[in-house]
Amino acid sequence: MSLPRPVLVVDFGAQYAQLIARRVREARVYSEIVPHSMPVADMLARRPRAIILSGGPSSVYAPGAPQVGAELFETGVPVFGICYGFQAMALALGGAVAHTGQSEFGGTKLSVLEAGRLFTGLDQVQEVWMSHGDCVTEAPEGFTVTAQTPGTPVAAFEDLAGGRVGVQFHPEVAHTPAGQRVLEHFLYDVAGIEPDWTHAGIIEEQVAAVRAQVGDKQVICGLSGGVDSAVAAALVHRAVGDQLTCVFVDHGLLRAGEAEQVEQDYVAATGIRLRVVDAADTFLDALAGVTDPEQKRKIIGREFIRAFEGAARAIATETDVEFLVQGTLYPDVVESGGGTGTANIKSHHNVGGLPDDLQFALVEPLRTLFKDEVRAIGAQLGLPEPMVWRHPFPGPGLAIRIIGEVTRDRLAVLRAADLIAREELTAAGLDREVWQFPVVLLADVRSVGVQGDGRTYGHPVVLRPVSSEDAMTADWSRLPYEVLARISTRITNEVPEVNRVVLDITSKPPGTIEWE
Repeated sequence: MSLPRPVLVVDFGAQYAQLIARRVREARVYSEIVPHSMPVADMLARRPRAIILSGGPSSVYAPGAPQVGAELFETGVPVFGICYGFQAMALALGGAVAHTGQSEFGGTKLSVLEAGRLFTGLDQVQEVWMSHGDCVTEAPEGFTVTAQTPGTPVAAFEDLAGGRVGVQFHPEVAHTPAGQRVLEHFLYDVAGIEPDWTHAGIIEEQVAAVRAQVGDKQVICGLSGGVDSAVAAALVHRAVGDQLTCVFVDHGLLRAGEAEQVEQDYVAATGIRLRVVDAADTFLDALAGVTDPEQKRKIIGREFIRAFEGAARAIATETDVEFLVQGTLYPDVVESGGGTGTANIKSHHNVGGLPDDLQFALVEPLRTLFKDEVRAIGAQLGLPEPMVWRHPFPGPGLAIRIIGEVTRDRLAVLRAADLIAREELTAAGLDREVWQFPVVLLADVRSVGVQGDGRTYGHPVVLRPVSSEDAMTADWSRLPYEVLARISTRITNEVPEVNRVVLDITSKPPGTIEWE
């Protein structure tokens, strides 16, 4: 695919580098993440429209701390420094950075001294999100100081003639309300970039790229029920039509209604040719007596490969299949080192482990996209809304939300409780406020309860609603008490095996989103 010239986000080890890149995309400008170790010449070889220096955990004076060569700022490419990147820029250009003893973490009042370009049309005093120990005490020569805070004398500066600007705060986070406008002022007004990265354009370019790659060959794709594989397949189908055959391995571990969603709604919406492998009995037999989470994952992975291999082999005997579609996303590429030129994609996004005689060339139409972009494209392609907005769901399915052995009866109990939680979340209009909402069955725990005139010994279930930007970190969602109460009441009334509902209020870290 012929991608636009990128805005490069130089990653100094910040947890926010991906978020910065996403915010640039939200401004309809194409962005890519590169490591701070990339030589300036290699950055320039990508013909960037602008460069953004991210925050990072180091002090600019710490031994081995990443530095920015002054030559980066002499290339004529507009540069925006954020937090650590702001300090590194100041230091490289002759400014002063010091550890004043006045750290700022969290919400801070920023006073705008001069609107310049970044703060044009914004309030003179605004709330921003800070996270720093060092601060810039003196701007480089030729720069205008445009903002300060009580603890930071130089909180923003600009050199418009050189296209070099920076801020100490984090404009990319939601805790800086005007942050997106600050970022857009840099992209549009300082760098002079036109917002031309649109979903319609992405679809058009990807369809053309897939046609060019695949030609008249046959393609297969493994559908999981998730949005990534669904959108990837829909894009490829738009490009090559019935040259694509999708395989859906129903392992019997999905939530209520999800298998039907793939087999009926998705096929009706796309017209895709689908081969269904009903492997529920095989998976459950293999999981019998297993309680260790890692063993569950390995068994499910093994059985999935076997089931997919059988379907792929059958299709390959009927027609000459050369390509395999995968729903690899841009964060997978970045996290696996793909941003530095490798292609070691994380295994949970691969249909890996196929035998040598079933090796295919990969088609990865979502490789440059973030999850929110994938959802938007799915909606534009006409996929069913519940599938487009489906919360992330683990490959092993409900097997790792049952603490203990996985059985048909336990799956039925968990499906019933999970469906109630999802129904009430949807009824409250909170689906898109929550990143993920695992419901966990403590199958090996019995809890004493009272229902009617007698005691009960039922199972507890755990509600685990979390809010997140990218699943790398997460916080428990503060759902309204009345919503939690309705979920609890319905579960204990409608699922007789459950007599206690508890809420998990652990953030990530230290806890993971899933229990297993």
